[in-house]
Amino acid sequence: MPIPFSDLFARLSRALGFETAESFPPGHPHARTRWNGAYFDIASDVKPDEIERRICAAIANTPLVFAHIVNPTPAMQRALFGVIEQRLRHRHEREAAQCAALLIAAYRSPDVPEAMPGLRQLIDGTSEAEAPARIRAVLSFLSDVQSPFDVIDMP
Repeated sequence: MPIPFSDLFARLSRALGFETAESFPPGHPHARTRWNGAYFDIASDVKPDEIERRICAAIANTPLVFAHIVNPTPAMQRALFGVIEQRLRHRHEREAAQCAALLIAAYRSPDVPEAMPGLRQLIDGTSEAEAPARIRAVLSFLSDVQSPFDVIDMP
């Protein structure tokens, strides 16, 4: 069966980078990760490692964009952990709480890979608590963990 012209054109457009990527390519380990292309202007021909690096940089610069990511990768979560750690170190508790709330919201999905051992268990264990109590629990957990923010991923 011949491929319709519109499908062929769409594939060509994606391959040439004329579209904005909103997910990793099929078959990628984090293919379930999605983001709103309006917040992350990433051409469709960008390699997955570079996509993740750009999104992590965007999170580090503007942490509230984390809200526009579904099923964030561990690296994306660690970028947010770094922001939270920085906010807490500078005594900006309100901003740290906003970031913790974004993390809690992301973990509503069972498809989010756990970036830090015990984090999912903590978030699931506080699911019946009020939002401020959950946020305090996450912030306490993150502040008790020793140096999780400078971890280097080895391929």
